[in-house]
Amino acid sequence: MGDAEVPFLLTVDGADGDTETKEEPPLAWVTDFRGRPVFRSSSGGWRSALFLIVVELGGTFTYYGVSANLITYLTGPLGHSNAAAATAVNVWAGTASFMPLLGAFVADSWLGRYRSIVLAWTLYALGYGMMTIASSLPVLLPSSPNHNDSSSRPWSMQAALFYASLYLIALAYGPDKPCGLVFAADQFDPYHPKECAARRSFFNWWYFSIAIGIAVSFAVVSYIQENLGWEIGFGTLFAIVLCAFSVFLLGTPTYRFYSATLGIESPFVRLARSLAALVRNSSFSLLGQKRHHHQHEDEATTGKFEEARHVLRLLPIWATCLAYGVVLAQVSTIFIKQGRTLDRRILDGLELPSAALQTFGPAAILVFVPIYDRLLVPALRYATGNPSGLTPLQRVGTGLALSLATVSMAALVEARRLGIAREHGLMDDAGATVPMSWVWLAPQFVMIGVADSFVAVGLQEFFYDQMPCGLRSLALALYFSVIGIGNFISGALVCLIDRITGSGGGDSWFADNLNRAHVDYFYLLLAGLSAAGLALYLYFASSYVYKCTATRASAQGKNLPVLQTCTSVVEF
Repeated sequence: MGDAEVPFLLTVDGADGDTETKEEPPLAWVTDFRGRPVFRSSSGGWRSALFLIVVELGGTFTYYGVSANLITYLTGPLGHSNAAAATAVNVWAGTASFMPLLGAFVADSWLGRYRSIVLAWTLYALGYGMMTIASSLPVLLPSSPNHNDSSSRPWSMQAALFYASLYLIALAYGPDKPCGLVFAADQFDPYHPKECAARRSFFNWWYFSIAIGIAVSFAVVSYIQENLGWEIGFGTLFAIVLCAFSVFLLGTPTYRFYSATLGIESPFVRLARSLAALVRNSSFSLLGQKRHHHQHEDEATTGKFEEARHVLRLLPIWATCLAYGVVLAQVSTIFIKQGRTLDRRILDGLELPSAALQTFGPAAILVFVPIYDRLLVPALRYATGNPSGLTPLQRVGTGLALSLATVSMAALVEARRLGIAREHGLMDDAGATVPMSWVWLAPQFVMIGVADSFVAVGLQEFFYDQMPCGLRSLALALYFSVIGIGNFISGALVCLIDRITGSGGGDSWFADNLNRAHVDYFYLLLAGLSAAGLALYLYFASSYVYKCTATRASAQGKNLPVLQTCTSVVEF
């Protein structure tokens, strides 16, 4: 498929329809998978990106097919308590989201992005295959009356195999997520005006494809798992993994591979050296000592210092977004347990699976992203003068404010649910359906979906653009680590609060009987953390100085990192 033949949704003004021919010089620093020169008209662009978007659809569908309803499987067939299951989900999701840091290191220092993706999908196939087998084994619950106490329950073969498959998928997530998006973005030449414009739109549509995968997964897989059987649900995911992996391999002849520059050390080693040099230089400056033999630093050393400074200046932005990761962790845990207590009837005899409530988030993204890309961006571009409408940091800040509003609303809705349960005398009936419609939960799912479309796209674009070129897999890993560490923090908070509030024989905030629990208090705590995080974010973002990008020819001709600093502060 030529670039001019891409679907309407994927086109942007002036982004495609390139008429260059093979008579023109081949692309510099770019080869095909066999190391041969490539031409703009026969490689990269939307032609290659479409293969990778389909692969991302498959990966997203399968991952959320597990995570969306995981807490139900853990509290059901595996017999975990609410608090233990929520902690297990948070730890697994945190591990999966933290693994991209390791995957980025392996990709940028050793394997390369293409081979890292191949490794990831091989591990996915093994993981989902093992999960299908585990869910097919006989369910062996312990005979102990305290069966909800996961600490006292011996592990069965089913549980051991299931957790092994779960963490194999988390391991595969590491090289897949940072490399998939970066490899796809690399198919657009940032130094070619038309492809640069296409890449700006690509980030929106990449996230749009993720939303499709999540929405369909929530709606379809959760229904299959709860009505046709867990083994059929997980088996479906295994089949989709095999199909998506095949699509990725089929697109190989069209991909652009960037050649490594001879004589350039590993980007991670270079970064470590530049950070060490920056620390030494700062130490001598603090001591008031002069190093005369370094007074005339060459351009390479100066470039390394700048590289280290830019990486360090990303860390405050990263840290202030962690509260958002904690809020997002509740979508697949506590939000779902709330939904199971409500009236979920939608048609006569048809009940909506609680995990399917998560569909409202990606559905909101599917509606919002085209509106944002086609209507809001042109209007904002006119108002702000920025080609993207909002800067990445402005976009992230908007999403953080929406996540604060989301968790505040969730606290109010939960307080109402508890009030209705109290009115109808259902406080001691853990299995009762509270006479309150599931529709009350829809707004918080919608709001977190719109918030995520701001934060996710904003952080991915921000880290991708601001990180040195050789470390762009690490750039995307930083975004995923926000989600990962947010899950770890959420798991630690749930475990700590459960122990504190459940001591002395009282009801924990996360009691198995949610009508006796107080997750509304937990949401208010998260609202306070989100407000503090937003305040700190605004402080650091308002003074952030964006880096400018030097031309590739100039930078690579001197073996320098592709960056230079701007002299003016850009409004975030």
